Amino acid sequence: MKKYVSFAICIAVGAMIGVAQIIGCAAEPSGGVSQPIGAVPVKVVKTQNGYQLLRGGKPYFVKGAGGGESWSLLSQYGGNSVRTWGADTLGKDLENAQSNGLTLTAGIWLGHKEHGFNYSDPNAVRNQFDSAQSTVERYKNSPNLLIWALGNEMEGYGPTTDPNMWKAVEDLARMAHRVDPNHPTMTVIAELGGNKISSINKYCPDIDIIGINSYAGAQSIAQRYQAAGGIKPFIVTEYGPPGVWEMKMNSWGAAPEPTSTQKADWYVKAYTSSIANQPLCVGSYVFAWGYKQEATATWYGMFLPDGSRLAPVDAMSKVWTGKTPQRPVPVINSLTLAGPDSVSGGAAVEADAAVQSPTGDPLKIDWKLVSDPASYHVGGDVEATPQEYPDAIASPTGSHVKVVMPKYKGAYRLFAYVHDQHGGAAVGNIPILIAQGDVAGPVLAKKATLPLVLYGDNVVDAPYIASGWMGNAGAIKMDPQCASNPHDGKTCIQVDYTAGDSWGRSSVAKSRQRLGRCSRRIRSSRSEKAYVLGARRPGRRKSVVFVWFNQGRQDLSRHRLGKTGCSADVVMEAVFY
Repeated sequence: MKKYVSFAICIAVGAMIGVAQIIGCAAEPSGGVSQPIGAVPVKVVKTQNGYQLLRGGKPYFVKGAGGGESWSLLSQYGGNSVRTWGADTLGKDLENAQSNGLTLTAGIWLGHKEHGFNYSDPNAVRNQFDSAQSTVERYKNSPNLLIWALGNEMEGYGPTTDPNMWKAVEDLARMAHRVDPNHPTMTVIAELGGNKISSINKYCPDIDIIGINSYAGAQSIAQRYQAAGGIKPFIVTEYGPPGVWEMKMNSWGAAPEPTSTQKADWYVKAYTSSIANQPLCVGSYVFAWGYKQEATATWYGMFLPDGSRLAPVDAMSKVWTGKTPQRPVPVINSLTLAGPDSVSGGAAVEADAAVQSPTGDPLKIDWKLVSDPASYHVGGDVEATPQEYPDAIASPTGSHVKVVMPKYKGAYRLFAYVHDQHGGAAVGNIPILIAQGDVAGPVLAKKATLPLVLYGDNVVDAPYIASGWMGNAGAIKMDPQCASNPHDGKTCIQVDYTAGDSWGRSSVAKSRQRLGRCSRRIRSSRSEKAYVLGARRPGRRKSVVFVWFNQGRQDLSRHRLGKTGCSADVVMEAVFY
């Protein structure tokens, strides 16, 4: 029997200063409600020149997106499919997609070496297999299920890959074919480097489709795939603007971000060059149909947090439907800084944005200054929202702004958010460095009125993230939108530990970096009492939740680690053993 523990939590700071509450719910098995019987068969068939998908016996080309923004809008703008990365909320996702006339490629998350998963550990591999099989058995008859996507970038980013991992993928694909003969299998890789394609060809005969995540290289992916030995059909499973790792850094190490107007061209060129009319390509999923803090607040998102759509949405709608939206989004023609991009602390800088509305509608420009971590990663792990400096915006006058920079040394970004009156927007930013200034102080939580919600329904800009992963972290699964019997509100956080042995730990906090040992050190700081209310599934696994609330946003600089430092206002830690 698989052994695991699950509980669900929702955090709120009450009106009484220094009281934190964790409100729990009795958790059900992740994935929501089972789908009704009525599978529509999907087949991969060979054509004279390549491959195509047949769904219900009819040709089907994937015009999809990955991300959680309005799926009704995706259908309205010409998309026909959505992609997920994990199965934690698969039941709800299938229902949502079906209600909007969309198919769904169901991701089954597989362990990553960098997250602590070991493909040489038979127990870990077996538990992962059992979990995947349970998912396939439960949802195989869903009428809008399209493809089983086994893993996402679990091969890593080095020149070679682990044969044991590919053998585990093959075992999963063979199982999926046996349990569900109506849906093809796919595994998703990060670009084409190293021996990825040859390894899949060698070890994974039961993988029907190769999913490829590609950004700056997406325009040439079709040609490079065949040159790498690709013989199976492929889907471009993520594409968009160049990844932050693919940009030429400026003189002091910051990655310049293209404006939303410029990003639209990257989406279109990738689609027309490597996706449409390519014999081995059976479709694509743009990234990200929604909003995500990764590198910056706007690098990959096709929407803003308020739901305003950006130029890539209009661009994809046109290539999917052949029609230009009736009210195109605003355009940023230029975004410039009047002076150097490296200044002293407290200096005044000025910037200008040249914008226009294709339909002549009035536009509003909002300026924001935020800190920039200037530390860029590959893999898409969750990142904390950077600190904003609203008081720095001294004299905003539409397309022109004067900014008084903070006194602290470090990297910053000045954002220009442009809105029309019809849900359209554009965004761009300029990196700015304070080379001479005070050493930065602790990162403070945003000003807020009580009760301060640290996690709650529909929170898109949460300052607290899961970090400090330790032990068998790959076995810890979190669903931040669990709707199963929450104690308060509509959703809560559900946490599952899926391994049958070992231990795992994760912290949830606001900090400059992933917490690691920092959370343990914060235990010794002055903290207020926390009340924990949670429901745990029966089983042999034990769990404990630690919560610290730092009253009055104290300076926790004495708990710094090395030169990087970290500070936190609230830390929640879940430990499984």
